[in-house]
Amino acid sequence: MGRFRVAITDSDYGSHEVEEEVLSSIGADLIKFQCRTEDDVIRCCSDADGLLNQYAPITRRVIEGLQKAKIIVRYGVGVDNVDVDAATEKGIFVANVIYDVTDVADHALSLILSLVRKIVWADRNVKENKWDWKAVQPISRLKDKTVGIIGFGRIGRKVAQRLRGFEVKIVAYDPYAPRETFREYGVEKVDFEALIKESDIITIHTPLTNETRHMIGEKELKSMKREAIIVNVSRGGIIDEKALCKALKERWIAGAGLDVLEEEPPAKDNPLLRLDNVIITPHMAWYSNRSLDEIRRKAAEEVARALSGQIPVNLVNKDVLKKLNL
Repeated sequence: MGRFRVAITDSDYGSHEVEEEVLSSIGADLIKFQCRTEDDVIRCCSDADGLLNQYAPITRRVIEGLQKAKIIVRYGVGVDNVDVDAATEKGIFVANVIYDVTDVADHALSLILSLVRKIVWADRNVKENKWDWKAVQPISRLKDKTVGIIGFGRIGRKVAQRLRGFEVKIVAYDPYAPRETFREYGVEKVDFEALIKESDIITIHTPLTNETRHMIGEKELKSMKREAIIVNVSRGGIIDEKALCKALKERWIAGAGLDVLEEEPPAKDNPLLRLDNVIITPHMAWYSNRSLDEIRRKAAEEVARALSGQIPVNLVNKDVLKKLNL
């Protein structure tokens, strides 16, 4: 047995040779599970020195049940399924993976273009022997539209770069991004209400926090233009799904492109699955062959650092350093 026991709480990646290669360098044993509930994580991972986590809930109750853990690393950027405060109180590092987000920006743009040009519906019609461009009317021109970006971090900025060639007006809302960043990318900084009302296309690139949960609700959807579309490749909880279903059914807005949902995978009776003005992809915006390798390697490297007595590079809960006197 190795000196350390590292548990993968859950993963849909298939193989884990990358993680095994990295962790073997510190003599760690990698144990793989497919935990779905708090009880699963407590039962399987309570004696682990480090956790690699994808979707399983790492709640306060779970963290209190961890006997030896020094670090919890999320496969990806968001840590909304990890109780960071509870981990800090217990002196456990929480780290995420900062990877090349090119694929996410590309996916957002793909959804925008598919919605605007009605690619999915046209393809479906042709395959049903309906060769008629009039069947997907109306299609408006992308040029000169206003695109509103919610969240102007790394992904939002890459989306802005890609949109520039389409001759659209780009506005963005992000209370934490410095004004110079907007100027650097040629993007107009606006407040949230103005973005909602003025945008023909809204694309969401903000993390899920208490502040952003359901920031797009019935009020915001009713304030959008009737011909507007909304794209979300961030986190499902940012949009109130019930309100979105109502907005799409009653045509308050023209359509939506979603890579994320409040419940993943969705229940079979989720009404979004039956709507004809929404495109849904299975939380895949992050994925490419290169990103898959990068995320797994960087996550394992963070565990290796912590178990070797180093501070993680992408430490989320920096207050834990005071707790540990580091």
